[in-house]
This record gives sequence, structure tokens and C-alpha cells, in this order.
Amino acid sequence: MAQVSKAVVSVLGMDRKGIIARVSHVLYERGVNILDISQTIVDGFFNMIMVVDIADAPFDGLMEDLTALGQSLGVQIRIQKSEIFEAMHQI
Repeated sequence: MAQVSKAVVSVLGMDRKGIIARVSHVLYERGVNILDISQTIVDGFFNMIMVVDIADAPFDGLMEDLTALGQSLGVQIRIQKSEIFEAMHQI
């Protein structure tokens, strides 16, 4: 088994059916495992944060796929390697 390499996926936009399913499907196709997920809908705005294991997925290709998916869904999807995400959010 490969060593875990974590990344954070964030999704933000107007709520609509299928967002979680479509994002999860792209991750599955790329061999990415979802380690943790949190999603909320506030006043029609959809927000989701996922911690994923990208050890078996090329990061650049995954980022391109998620960006394209976000454009097709009308939401913003970002992915950051966990070490970058953690460094940006330290006090």
C-alpha cells in the first residue's frame, strides 16, 4: 500500500443536485480516496471540504479535471496539497 499523501478539496457555489456525486466520481476515476468530508448548505450556497489521499493520482491532472468539473457545474473547485494548506492557515 502506498504512503498517504493528503490534499484538501474545497467546493463553493450555488447548491444544485449532483455536486457531491460528480466530484466523488472524478476522484474515484483518478484513484483518489476520500478520507474525510464535510458539507453544508447556507441560504442556498453549497460549501464542501474534503480531505483526500492523492498518493495514487497525478496532482496536476487531478487539478485540471476538478477545475473543468467546477466550470461545468458553475461552482469553484480548488485542490491544495495538505502541507501547503496547513502552512497557509497557521497562526
